[in-house]
Amino acid sequence: MNVCISELLLLNVSFVSICGRCWTTLCLEVWDALKVDLQKDVKLILGCSKWFSNVGWIFTGKLNRGLSVVDSLKLLKEGEDLTEDEIFLSSTLGWCIEWLQAYFLVLDDIMDASHTRRGQPCWFRLPKVGMIAVNDGILLRNHIPRMLKKHFRNKDYYVDLLDLFNEVEFQTAHGQMIDLITTLEGEKDLSKYTESLHRRIVQYKTAYYSFYLPVACALLMAGEKLENHIEVQNILVEMGTYFQVQDDYLDCFGDPETIGKIGTDIEDFKCSWLVVKAFQLSNDEQKKLLLENYGKADPGNVAKVKALYHELNLQGVFEEYESKSYEKIITSIEAHPSKAVQAVLKSFLGKIYKRQK
Repeated sequence: MNVCISELLLLNVSFVSICGRCWTTLCLEVWDALKVDLQKDVKLILGCSKWFSNVGWIFTGKLNRGLSVVDSLKLLKEGEDLTEDEIFLSSTLGWCIEWLQAYFLVLDDIMDASHTRRGQPCWFRLPKVGMIAVNDGILLRNHIPRMLKKHFRNKDYYVDLLDLFNEVEFQTAHGQMIDLITTLEGEKDLSKYTESLHRRIVQYKTAYYSFYLPVACALLMAGEKLENHIEVQNILVEMGTYFQVQDDYLDCFGDPETIGKIGTDIEDFKCSWLVVKAFQLSNDEQKKLLLENYGKADPGNVAKVKALYHELNLQGVFEEYESKSYEKIITSIEAHPSKAVQAVLKSFLGKIYKRQK
């Protein structure tokens, strides 16, 4: 299903369904305004408007990152209602994060040669798209500074916002690079897949833009300086690491219909938390089996790796990791002096704890 951006922004029912929650009339007006901005941008070049409208399928995700900006700002205001301006601006920042996410996903699917995303063929897999998807991703990314300039250039925190988005994109790109160079053909070596390497990859590739960025946007809108909230950043990065371990687990053990994609970490020789743990727990014979079968696309090889995961009881190992991670994060959150910040962080953790997709 290819949903046009303009159609998605106009269908209130779609937003209630996609977001899983009710949106106020004021929030829906934000989408209409941003839709006009988008349409003006893509009409600058003849023919782009019609083509680019079809990229809207990427916004059929849960939108958790974008929603978290609004939610976090509400919690930081400790019960005060958001003004119309605050709803509009926080929603706009939420959409900027969703565009950043879409940009990452479009390019990530190409680099990983993935087949499905959110239950549909990856964008670049569509016959009329192919490598044009690279430029589509770049266009998605370029909406962000244009929206920030249009709606935030007169705000005291405008430069901080620009720095924030630039820094987070820089961190994410480096995380992606570490991920990619560990899977180079001809250099496959499972012994280099350690917990510290896995943590570096997920910290930079996922944690900063998925967890820190939404809260940092809300903090800036609330008049805070980010340098005063380093501990908040540390907690959110820890949360993002836990989230990615969940993702690695679901890639193998999750239901493809539920998570919306077919996991390919084994075939792609990914530095997954599961293979790191498997290599740690394996005896010499089991290590030999991993070395012979991990990173091969043949279903028989994949099945042998999954059978070993079951033999090593990695499901139980993950459950223990999940329980300890939750306790550690909760302890860190409750040590923070601000009850409002605690509420923001607990809200984030509640969205991902024991998730199934």
